[in-house]
Amino acid sequence: MPHQPAPRAIAASNLQPRRAAVAAFIGTTIEWYDFYIYGLAAALVFGKVFFSKTLDPGVATLLSFVTLWAGFAARPIGGIIFGHLGDKIGRKTTLIITLILMGVATMGIGLLPGYAQIGMWAPVGLVVLRVVQGVAVGGEWGGAVLIASESAPKRKSILYSAFAQQGSPTGNLLATLVFFALSALPTPQFMLWGWRVPFLLSALLVVVGMIIRLKLEESDDMKRVLAQKKTVKLPLKDVVRDHWGLVLLGAGTLPLIHVTYLKSNFALAWATKELGYAQDTFLGIIAIALVVQFITQPLGAWLVSRMDMRRAICLMVLPEFLLMPVMFFAIETKVYWIALLGMCLATVPHSMFYGAIGGILARVFPTRIRYTGLSLAYQLCSLVVGGGTPVFAQWMLNGTGNIVGVAVSSALYALVSLACTLILLNRTGYRADELSTAERADAMDLGQGDADASPTHTGPMGKSRTTGRRAMSIFDENEHREAFWETVRQAIEAREQADEARRAGRLTGLAIGLSVAALAVALMAWRRRSPDDEA
Repeated sequence: MPHQPAPRAIAASNLQPRRAAVAAFIGTTIEWYDFYIYGLAAALVFGKVFFSKTLDPGVATLLSFVTLWAGFAARPIGGIIFGHLGDKIGRKTTLIITLILMGVATMGIGLLPGYAQIGMWAPVGLVVLRVVQGVAVGGEWGGAVLIASESAPKRKSILYSAFAQQGSPTGNLLATLVFFALSALPTPQFMLWGWRVPFLLSALLVVVGMIIRLKLEESDDMKRVLAQKKTVKLPLKDVVRDHWGLVLLGAGTLPLIHVTYLKSNFALAWATKELGYAQDTFLGIIAIALVVQFITQPLGAWLVSRMDMRRAICLMVLPEFLLMPVMFFAIETKVYWIALLGMCLATVPHSMFYGAIGGILARVFPTRIRYTGLSLAYQLCSLVVGGGTPVFAQWMLNGTGNIVGVAVSSALYALVSLACTLILLNRTGYRADELSTAERADAMDLGQGDADASPTHTGPMGKSRTTGRRAMSIFDENEHREAFWETVRQAIEAREQADEARRAGRLTGLAIGLSVAALAVALMAWRRRSPDDEA
């Protein structure tokens, strides 16, 4: 009689996906909190605290954004280092290291003396600690996505990877709320010590994250690689040699997610320093937009799991061509509710895209080099686009004196992401309920049961597994049975796709209607500005 797993073992295995998802969410929340508080402080404080007071305020803000970019420049290094470790020793251990590293660097920034105390060593120390932050977060994102997606139930990897993605808006919201609360302090007190509090609070969050991650198990896919001793000696070499095209395409899918730095960093500095918004007022607008992001972001993962991923991506990205430029003109009206509406509407498309893209990219690379490939793609885009976004926007604003160039260029992010994502899906697979090219390779290499003989699988590998263990006398019967179920599956899929197309049409119409309404409101308010506002 075959051995039956104990009930406790079954219950534990059923809980593992949920634990991995929750651990990924909490861990990324802490890491992104640490990363985002730097961006907020760079927009509000660092230009005055860590640079000479003789500098023009616009130049000081630009330099503080350059230190922000230093963290992005270090992220590919973190992706390479921790990608290597994650593909060699496992996801869990690597994620513990990144959490500790991020916590130490963030506390260091909170304790760093300013320019008035140590002169030029202040910005130097700031850049060094920011680089350490960048190295840590460069290894965090890929591991968190993989620990969730690789532990997920079959065919639900994209949905579970969305838990890791939820850490970004949650960490950003937490950082914004902390700064919002501290903005009630008198300005001298805030500039003297108030801004340091969010950085020092990181110590408590890191302790919580450590407790959760130490209890986490390794992902199922990585367990197979380690058990069969099929780790790669140098994952980066294999990625660059065999998958460099996929890395570049993966990086090309991601510019759209970095428009968040236009909202939370550049727009904050622009609105408070040039348009006259109160600091707490605009932080409130950002906080509400982050709540919208938290709510709508998982819908992107749900949408790509329910329909052809190419169609889902188009539905998510196309509205951003209009909504992101509209956001800047809405903010420029200086009318609170118009600015809030513009930012919330612009948040929805790229939030849904961000919720889906982590799981999509996790399907692109084989397990043995997946951490390295995923991290390298993400961090290359962060280096070129993420950190450079507020620097480029501030430089353009300083040079032109108006927001038009920034507004128009923001739509280009959506164009690049849309084109690269569609090309990538055509190469690797565009149905979430089917194995991707890399997952099929894993099934053959590691002997996974994910490519087994379910009635929905029609590949030669699936047929050989269903029929190879049966007597040849019933071969024809099995063939007819599989053909019947395949016909049924195709009929069901055709009906589901028709329903999805109708729902997609309604969603698209709603998105276009909201976009047009937002544009009309923003333009009307902009035209009605008084001469005093123009001045």
